[in-house]
Amino acid sequence: MDTEVNVMTSPHLDLERRIEDSLPARLRRPLDTIDSAVTTFLERYGITALRIALAVVFIWFGTLKVTGRSPVEDLVKDTIYFLPADTFFIIIGVWEIIIGIGLLIPVALRFTLLLFWLQMAGTFLSLIILPGRSFQDGNPLLLTVTGEFIIKNLVLIAAGLVIGSTVRRRASPKT
Repeated sequence: MDTEVNVMTSPHLDLERRIEDSLPARLRRPLDTIDSAVTTFLERYGITALRIALAVVFIWFGTLKVTGRSPVEDLVKDTIYFLPADTFFIIIGVWEIIIGIGLLIPVALRFTLLLFWLQMAGTFLSLIILPGRSFQDGNPLLLTVTGEFIIKNLVLIAAGLVIGSTVRRRASPKT
């Protein structure tokens, strides 16, 4: 017996099919046309939009660090207490700006993603080094504002995974 799950026959898609089948025939074709146009648009521009959005975030956050206006300055400096804080904070800002610019330059994507993964790993250091600022009463399920700020980086990591999945497609010659 084949136990492999087929996404194309998931209960969710069956429900969509039933809803679609319940629509009057005169609505099905225009709705399908709209759905096709929207999904084609998303497929064509979604990952590019994700790259640009991530670039904006990194350039913005990096610029705040370099100009001394970042609201996370104390958190970062307390986390990297074992390094020269002022200098390292500026380096992190420049690093983030480089990541942001690199996300906008397709030929630099592999190197940019390397910098991105190193930076993402570093953001989670605060959870280990400063658990009292990240968790309420030491409970890892009860995040503080700082903990939420750090954990939201999981979304950035997911975005990096999606962007990283395109690297070989970009490098492949067009046929």
